[in-house]
Amino acid sequence: MTDFSPLDSEAASKRLNNIVKRTPLIYNAKLSEKYEAEIYLKREDLQVVRSYKLRGAYNMISQLSTAQLNRGIVCASAGNHAQGVAFSCDKLGTKGVIFMPEITPRQKVKQTEMFGNGQVELVLVGDTFDDCLREALAYTAAHNMTFIPPFDNYSIIEGQGTVGVEILQDLPGADVVIMPVGGGGLAAGAGTYLKSKNPHIVLLGAEPEGAPSMSEALTQGAPVTLAAIERFVDGAAVKRVGELTYELCARVLDDMQLVAEGKVCTTILKLYNEDAIVVEPAGALSVAALDAYADKIKGKKVVCVISGGNNDIERMQEIKEKSLLYEGLKHYFIVRFPQRPGALKLFVNNVLGPHDDITRFEFIKKTNRENGPALVGIELANKADYNALVQRMKEFKFEIIELNNDQTLFEYLV
Repeated sequence: MTDFSPLDSEAASKRLNNIVKRTPLIYNAKLSEKYEAEIYLKREDLQVVRSYKLRGAYNMISQLSTAQLNRGIVCASAGNHAQGVAFSCDKLGTKGVIFMPEITPRQKVKQTEMFGNGQVELVLVGDTFDDCLREALAYTAAHNMTFIPPFDNYSIIEGQGTVGVEILQDLPGADVVIMPVGGGGLAAGAGTYLKSKNPHIVLLGAEPEGAPSMSEALTQGAPVTLAAIERFVDGAAVKRVGELTYELCARVLDDMQLVAEGKVCTTILKLYNEDAIVVEPAGALSVAALDAYADKIKGKKVVCVISGGNNDIERMQEIKEKSLLYEGLKHYFIVRFPQRPGALKLFVNNVLGPHDDITRFEFIKKTNRENGPALVGIELANKADYNALVQRMKEFKFEIIELNNDQTLFEYLV
């Protein structure tokens, strides 16, 4: 076994007894059949606060001195860590001040208030986690309180490692474990424990394509601050991973996989429609990465960690849209209709295929309707129908700009 002190996730498990829920490890028949492997889902979406973050937060806060608890604690979080801290504040009777980005889904804000049960004050500031982190650290110093970091702390990492303890207790013969990676706390903690018990277990990290902070750190040999990130997978979108988490992940992870945000959305919808599992974007990362590892996992016992289920229902339309775009089933065009009578009728009757559906139609120039350019959104039943649709547009002399291929115009118009 490899020594990874000062982490002791087995001791943390005892500390968390009767506080966190021992989440189930559930065999998934559909995924197992698809990938010719034994696929199990570690359901942290069923945790008390619907994510694994409670484990690290409580593990750290419960070890603070009475004086520290009396002064209160501060944290910065995109949502799930905040809920874990809030729950811990209520259980331990300490005041908490929680900083969250202004763009945090409303559902996560309300949940944090609920779990805090009057023990926490929420401050919404900044556009990203990194923005609110700066404010939280300044507030901590000014008020002589204790900061509870979301991932870069041994007590936090050790607490997240209890996910790994439970996995090996329930499936001692696990061959592969796939974990989502944001700041790296879960992968560092659970990965450290799993490798220490079985050096041959394969540990894979899944990270959003638009926020490849751990992948970039592993490539560069040290944590780096990304200039910009895509915030959609909010639970795993950080500009810079932790120093401690990087060091541990570099030792224990066998590979990292970047997952497109659209693929994450497709996975969210499939898990909901096929298994009645509600996951947030970060929680879908591990399952979304399965396609990339299909050859490696065949015949293996594979665990995918579903890290959280705090998904705001108001985001579902956006999730569906991103999935359709990624799958090649939704396309947007600027269409200039021919200057002749019945052009719109011709478009509907002769250009659209029998299973194509117009989902958006608006003239761009409000003063030049009927023959000016129009923004048209079309949903296809089959990705393969796209080329024929474009060909028919050209045959009937409709001038088009394919917005899916022009990111600047797409963002501006759609």
